[in-house]
Amino acid sequence: MKNYILILILLPTVLLCQKIDNLASYRDMGSAYYFRFNYDNDFFAASDKNYTQGYSFEYANNGLKKNPVNHIFFKPKANNFTYGLALEHIGFTPSNFVSSDIQIDDRPFAAAIYLKSFVIAVDTLQKSRFSQSLTLGLIGPGAFGKEMQTEIHRLIENKTPGGWDNQIQNDLVLNYRIGHEKQLFNYKDIAILNAVTSLQLGTLFTNASIGFNTTVGLLDNPFSRNTKPSKFKFYAFVQPTFNVVGYDATLQGGIFTNDNPYTISSKNMERFTAQIDYGLILKYRKLYLEYTRISITKEFSSGATANWGGFKLGFPFR
Repeated sequence: MKNYILILILLPTVLLCQKIDNLASYRDMGSAYYFRFNYDNDFFAASDKNYTQGYSFEYANNGLKKNPVNHIFFKPKANNFTYGLALEHIGFTPSNFVSSDIQIDDRPFAAAIYLKSFVIAVDTLQKSRFSQSLTLGLIGPGAFGKEMQTEIHRLIENKTPGGWDNQIQNDLVLNYRIGHEKQLFNYKDIAILNAVTSLQLGTLFTNASIGFNTTVGLLDNPFSRNTKPSKFKFYAFVQPTFNVVGYDATLQGGIFTNDNPYTISSKNMERFTAQIDYGLILKYRKLYLEYTRISITKEFSSGATANWGGFKLGFPFR
């Protein structure tokens, strides 16, 4: 079993670095009952490498309070709770995804699929927000990354991927995440600044970061659900982070399997990265729309900066 790097848990403000983040406060749906779809692709950044695609189906309903997984979660003081499930799929490729040869000094092919159980707890008096999730799934050929990318490229008449036989092999995905956001500044629900703390530990990603997020525009305060949300909201968000990386199975392989054709060695991992997320969110009646762009510095010594984009479409139903 590969060794983990010890993470400094007591960082003052830490934000989880992850590819699909549905728990950030600026993505609050204003309801504990909703459905939301997320799609990421590096096509939005005129690229076709690194984090090449991801999608998720997210469902929240307070009837999920009875989910047995919730019993293992820390129970913070709060007066608003949201319980949900999400099915997520992520895929990664090297720069030359057409060649059947192993791309030495580049990212390995990798895909993962997993089910996430999550709880969001909001303290409207203290203007704070706890989020927790437990993820269970699979990384490897069983996540059908090869089939997914090949079919998409066939439909859009793009080049056929040729290197998926060299992908990270099947292994367990088991991750726990806990995060905390604290509102630092709010000017008349036009500009909001939050400090964010989070930590993730597990077999897929073990990492932590330091940063903040801010939103500007026509806002619903995500730390208050005591007032009826207005019919129209439109705002921009930006989230810069500085990340500490302990383990990344999409680069290093799973912790139980040692027969991967190719991985990035621990000594060649970049343990510190910087990332910025920014975008626009529109809320109108029962509609949630988001467009996002993300950039991250190189994640391994021979790598390069990665860029991708995505959109979210959601519908509160209460």
